[in-house]
Amino acid sequence: MISKYYKQIQRNVESKFTDILHSTELIRGTAGRIRKLRLYLIDKTFVDIWYSTDGSYSFHWKQSAIRNAIYRHDNAPHRKWKNVSTFPKHCHDGDQLNVTESFLPDDYKKAIEEFLRLVREKMADKQLTEKKQR
Repeated sequence: MISKYYKQIQRNVESKFTDILHSTELIRGTAGRIRKLRLYLIDKTFVDIWYSTDGSYSFHWKQSAIRNAIYRHDNAPHRKWKNVSTFPKHCHDGDQLNVTESFLPDDYKKAIEEFLRLVREKMADKQLTEKKQR
């Protein structure tokens, strides 16, 4: 059942984000079930998309090797972030401990697209900054 969702997400991402996407991979657990979708980006970073049919999710852009930063939107109800106005939704903005509101849509398909648009914007900003420094 969950594999259907991941394959839909994979097809959607592959058709709408070709400008930032290098490749995709469905990551399977030891039992062979799909655990998450990994998106390899053209800047040698990657995004992990984890989704559960109960509505839990995590969209995680791992950049530590390139920029020493992470961006993650998730809805895990960590008590530590209960004062965030959008709790349990929250965003790790550049750093694991820098947590802000997450205004991603509740619909997971729209949320993934919005997250990837944010990734695209940050990639473009980074490229522009690097060009100005040359």
